[in-house]
Amino acid sequence: MTDKLEAYKRAEIPIPPTYRRWHLYGAGLENLGDNDMPAEVPTPEPGPDELLIRHDACGLCFSDIKVIRLGEEHPRIYRNMKENPVVLGHEIAMTVVKVGENLKDQYKLGDRFTIQADIFIDGVGYAYGYEIQGGLSQYNIIDQRVLNGDDGNYLIPVRPTTGYAESALTEPWACVTAAYELKYRTHLKPGGVTWIIGAHANPEHNYTLSAGFDEASHPDKLLLTDVPDYLAEALKARALEIGGIEVVEVPDIQAPPVEYVDDIVLLGATADLIETVSPWLNHFGIVAILADEPLDRPVNVDVGRVHYNRWLYVGARGSEIADAYSNTPVRSSLKPGGKAWFVGAGGPMGRMHVQRAIQKANGPTTILCTDVSDLRLQDVEDSFGDEARAKGIEFVCLNPMKREEYEAGMAPFKESGFDDIIVLAPIPPVITDAANWLAPEGVMNIFAGVARGTMAKLNLSDVYMKDVRFFGHSASSIDDLRLMLHETESGELSPNRSVAAVGSLSAAKEGLRAVQDQVFPGKVVIYPNIQEFPLTAVPDLKDVLPSVYALLKDGREWTKEAEEEFLRMMLP
Repeated sequence: MTDKLEAYKRAEIPIPPTYRRWHLYGAGLENLGDNDMPAEVPTPEPGPDELLIRHDACGLCFSDIKVIRLGEEHPRIYRNMKENPVVLGHEIAMTVVKVGENLKDQYKLGDRFTIQADIFIDGVGYAYGYEIQGGLSQYNIIDQRVLNGDDGNYLIPVRPTTGYAESALTEPWACVTAAYELKYRTHLKPGGVTWIIGAHANPEHNYTLSAGFDEASHPDKLLLTDVPDYLAEALKARALEIGGIEVVEVPDIQAPPVEYVDDIVLLGATADLIETVSPWLNHFGIVAILADEPLDRPVNVDVGRVHYNRWLYVGARGSEIADAYSNTPVRSSLKPGGKAWFVGAGGPMGRMHVQRAIQKANGPTTILCTDVSDLRLQDVEDSFGDEARAKGIEFVCLNPMKREEYEAGMAPFKESGFDDIIVLAPIPPVITDAANWLAPEGVMNIFAGVARGTMAKLNLSDVYMKDVRFFGHSASSIDDLRLMLHETESGELSPNRSVAAVGSLSAAKEGLRAVQDQVFPGKVVIYPNIQEFPLTAVPDLKDVLPSVYALLKDGREWTKEAEEEFLRMMLP
């Protein structure tokens, strides 16, 4: 008799005439489902240039909750959801079950993929699980938008030996991996717009710009406001010599003659000035501050745009503008042998960051995890504490709500500070407080998805007095996903350790509610094609499916072996 799991893997199981999927008709969980259940719809036939795929696993994400909260107000949704509902789910493991006639030389039954969800066609986003039907469905058509988009093919091949959950969870894990691979400019943007403001210039300085403004690399437009005469004349002369550079005198900093600016260079600064000019920054824009004394007060910084628009504040003491960019280039990777603090470590993404810091080579030697939930914090300790200490890592977990214990635990770090602070809690006062603990040349990654327009007070004096950097991160690229899948399949990192609960397609609504309410410390994974199975925490499988529980690691971690036993029992 053929093992049904092996037949399932090879796509030898008959395809039903109908399949089930969850419809989201508008904002609010009450608008998810047809009579609170997935709908039954006809199974489509792929066209000649299309694939029919089966969704094998789908991770639930807080990004799904954002769509549920916003409905048609979500920036990735362009449709009338009542007439054309959204099917969520962008953390996917899929298998090809039918191949269109024109694709038979490229694909075969049983081919496995995950997908880069950010799909672009002619510059317009059609993200999987947003505009394109997502993984909270048993089957789907993969068309040329996915196979031949702006970035080529958005499908990423997966080895047959890779588990379904671990391949689905490479998507959120790729976002974590990408956070440590960020690259930022270390010079003025070539072809961009640079704005130099000298209202607070130090009269004792002789300001210069020795790099990033020559024939090989230069902005196309230069805006000057209150720049010392000698520097303005030198820059105008150089622009004339290079040719093709427009130089504009800007008398009013409230109204520059452009929509956005790529580089804002401040020769001396005040908090008021930084707050006034920052809104003109373009995506990937940089504010470079040259100053010798601390600012008059902390600066209200739009940390939402630091995160989503990748704004960066750099600085230097002295008079050479290029030094602000190159003295301390942004280090996005964790400092080898350093001290790392994960703020909000108990959530699904926080746990991934902590796991990576422990498992990757040349990581920190001190890891601090903070979270306001004792339950989550204890789970972080139980999951990673012994492993970290076995590698010689000082591993500390603290709850800031327990003030006395928290202050005692933080006391040893007062003098040294932290080389890396990764913020996973989208709370402005938390970001403000954590920033004060950065060591010289320290880096803060505002990883949490705080909304654009969210302000936090940051001591930007530190960017030139201590050479610290504040930056942000959002999403991942195809290359990030490929890298993460490689690290998964090579055994370097295990996304399976992130699985906290599993369920069938019917359990997806309960799973989304659990994500919204932060019920589980890790990820919820839905298996769309199994029999009815309620949302179940992985450790609770002990009483429900003991043979699956027996194959967990340490009675708490999902494994490929446990998944295979689960599927053998639960596939129809």
